[in-house]
Amino acid sequence: MGFPEPDLTYLGDLEGSLPPSTHLDVARGYLGAYRPTADRQADFRRRIMAFVDEHPEDAHRRTCREGHLTASGLVVDASLSRVLLLHHRKLDRWLQPGGHCDGDAELAGVALREATEESGMEGLRVAPRIIDLDVHEIPPYGDVPAHLHFDCRFVVVAPADAEPKVSDEHHALAYLPWDEALERAGDESVRRLIRVVRGIAIR
Repeated sequence: MGFPEPDLTYLGDLEGSLPPSTHLDVARGYLGAYRPTADRQADFRRRIMAFVDEHPEDAHRRTCREGHLTASGLVVDASLSRVLLLHHRKLDRWLQPGGHCDGDAELAGVALREATEESGMEGLRVAPRIIDLDVHEIPPYGDVPAHLHFDCRFVVVAPADAEPKVSDEHHALAYLPWDEALERAGDESVRRLIRVVRGIAIR
């Protein structure tokens, strides 16, 4: 049984670049526009917005030791039939691309930048609309103590001819069909993200 034709019009226009901004009001705008569809997502949004209010100068900087905003993007191929997952060296799990904002409050732009750097692919585009949120603890490593990542998640679409390349941050990467990606995903939050994106892309 085949799936319906894929559709990302729900997400609006896709952007190939977004200028960085240091102003946390930009991040607040993304969070304010997000409409949670589950109680846990609503709780994540409350927690993240409260964290930003409590850290109005550095919520988007990794120097905020309690935790910091991060952004990630689930990369789907142009046919919307495959998902890119990366096997992270430090965490030893299959995850979506993403990382620290490092002072950039343009969250969709951060997700696009991280996806481009970690996948090795050019020409990616991002839907500038949060589709999922997650708050999770990062274990201590080196001289960095345990801290929280307040992750804001987006959809990133790759061009048809793009081929991913492994970076130094990862053991491996793989373009996977939806069901295989769900099996390979490193934790429930990643599986949730895959299900959310699949629900948008395959309507």
